[in-house]
Amino acid sequence: MFRGVARQQAIHICTFCHLQNVRATILKQARCVSTSRNQLKQNGNLKLPSDSKLLKQPVSIQDVQDAAKRIQNYVHRTPVMTSRRVDKMAGRNLFFKCEVLQRTGSFKIRGATNAVCKLTEKHSDGSYPCVVTHSSGNHGQSLACAAHQVGLKAYVVLPKIAPLCKQKAIEEYGAVKILCEPSEQDREAQKDKIVETNGAVYIPSSQHYDVIAGQGTIASELLEQVLDENNNPLDAIVVPIGGGGMLAGICVAAKSLQPGIKVIAAEPKLADDCYQSFHAGTRLPLPKYPDTVADGLKINMGPVAWPIIKDLVDDVIVVGEDEIKEATKLVWNTMKLCIEPSAGVGVAAVLSDQFQKEGSNLKNVGVILCGGNVDLGAVSSWIA
Repeated sequence: MFRGVARQQAIHICTFCHLQNVRATILKQARCVSTSRNQLKQNGNLKLPSDSKLLKQPVSIQDVQDAAKRIQNYVHRTPVMTSRRVDKMAGRNLFFKCEVLQRTGSFKIRGATNAVCKLTEKHSDGSYPCVVTHSSGNHGQSLACAAHQVGLKAYVVLPKIAPLCKQKAIEEYGAVKILCEPSEQDREAQKDKIVETNGAVYIPSSQHYDVIAGQGTIASELLEQVLDENNNPLDAIVVPIGGGGMLAGICVAAKSLQPGIKVIAAEPKLADDCYQSFHAGTRLPLPKYPDTVADGLKINMGPVAWPIIKDLVDDVIVVGEDEIKEATKLVWNTMKLCIEPSAGVGVAAVLSDQFQKEGSNLKNVGVILCGGNVDLGAVSSWIA
């Protein structure tokens, strides 16, 4: 993998022939999925193919590809970066997908934009409704930005403990900010009030198929970028998990485009509902609002994303607060990327003892740096 600024820029450069081959592979795989679905409809006794779990998902690779076209003029194709130092610490080649450099500072703009654009397509007469969401910050910013781009009014409910930088950004994008208590119950109650009073359309941060499809574009970009530059495909992708929309979308896209790839969730120990659910085989929400330095992950995995995650995720790794802090500082110091602690969760996972033992055969691993909306006041106590 190329290193340095010039080499980071080179991650975007690929030959025409190779691009054509990648696109041809993607289209071929999409056609295979479509053909298999048609065959299953025609013959209920047909033996299920090996990717039957993919075929039954409510979000398909075609949905992800459609989302990529829909959002391409509104979001960045973020770079993939590497670090020799971090590779050495991890004992493998790591490829960091830098959603920290995405518009609004996080991956959330992908799903929000896809959902908003699809909503406007349904209202082609111009009678657009307003939209509402509740969010710990990143999705709120993204929905505010996406709505502003297409001329919709947006309402954002967020906990009063949300980082000030995220609150300010929401207001700057022209959305109406409503602060609530730091509980899912109050978030839902305040959102429901806006829906009832203003007739707003609710676009959740992760529990929405259009949002999930938009987040899946992270994986389709990452796989192509790494293959173009490294010539060797990824063995696994490590994804931070909060509500689960990004994880679900990446599972669908990655496993459709590259069968056999592993997708591993990374989660704070203090917010480990995905870990508990994964091992129990049933969704087990935490009874109270989790308290973790990874403020973007202070939410339970949702019921829409869970069935996809249950079927397609290969493992879940949990990391402690000190591990998250150290991994975040490592990226700040080594890669000069100002990631937020939620992004540090994925880095901490690939450096963890569990990953070292269980993932010893995974040589090329993608890591999603999901955002960079850092509340400097909140992290000041542990920066040193």
